[in-house]
Amino acid sequence: MRSVLVVVTRQIGDVLLTTPLIHEVRRRWPQARVDVLGFSGTLGMLRGNPDVSDLIEVPARPGLRGTLALARRLWRRYDLALVADPGDRAHLIGWVAARERVGVLPERSGSNWWKEKLLQRVVHSPGDLGNVHVVTEKMALLGEGGAPQLVGPASRPLPEPLQRQLLEGYVVVHAPSMWPYKQWPIEHFRKLIGLLERAGRQVVLTGGPGAGDRAAVASLAGSAIDAGLLDFNQVAGLLRGAALYIGPDTSVSHLAAACGVPVLAIFGPTNPQRWAPWPATEQPVVFQRQALAQTVGQVTLLQSDLHCVPCGKAGCEDHRQSRADCLPAISPERVAAQALALLSA
Repeated sequence: MRSVLVVVTRQIGDVLLTTPLIHEVRRRWPQARVDVLGFSGTLGMLRGNPDVSDLIEVPARPGLRGTLALARRLWRRYDLALVADPGDRAHLIGWVAARERVGVLPERSGSNWWKEKLLQRVVHSPGDLGNVHVVTEKMALLGEGGAPQLVGPASRPLPEPLQRQLLEGYVVVHAPSMWPYKQWPIEHFRKLIGLLERAGRQVVLTGGPGAGDRAAVASLAGSAIDAGLLDFNQVAGLLRGAALYIGPDTSVSHLAAACGVPVLAIFGPTNPQRWAPWPATEQPVVFQRQALAQTVGQVTLLQSDLHCVPCGKAGCEDHRQSRADCLPAISPERVAAQALALLSA
């Protein structure tokens, strides 16, 4: 193979979970050009990744003119396309870009019939209630390979004012979630921070540039430090210096795991067998579907004891703005006790 395109047209966390696949491509074909195509604003974690030759960012809604321009740009430019997203557009991009295509498809879908005609080989996804982790599923695009390992972004120096405030043993807490059904209550985070500070720990808060993230961080900042707006390379540097990271089912939790910091992840309706942060320190990686607390490598994951956990849905009402009753059921006292046990160890 002289040129390979990896197509991952999903969210930031999905992009990071594709890095083991990208790394395996580079290991197999060290002289090949390895490009990654994704939506604008989602590929930041890959900047500076030594396995990637180039990043191709495309709008989520390019319109007809943009679609035609992309097709002209990519037409048969690659020997192989690895389509790591089951979506229609991703598979069309793969067909346009490469002579050979391998892709992920759902086990059952009304559009599988035509996508299968575009692929030389298919990897079927069991879906969010399956027991195959997304990292393992993506690696299967290349068949048998080495032990998957996430590749986090290189560290970049922190802003000097933030660096001067940091004390040895600080704990990074990421409170905001993109969707309400993944959001551990902000009031729970407030109590957790108070318990950590009373135990003598400095807490550093992270969040993205969006209004929701900024509001969540501002509501928690006080004695806790607001890290401010950092790029992914600076966040990686902050995480690598931390004694512990605590966060929900979000891309930053995956980033923390890739950086090797001890991770305490708070999960609600999401199935950890599919979406748990992939640890940097242990192989093979096997998470249980449901456990009050479980640890794999440097990743500890907490769930509630509600009988429906994990449902694999978008919350109790199964839409992105839904509530998730299993998250408030995880008390801040329980999270703090687990965090302090990890820190003492």
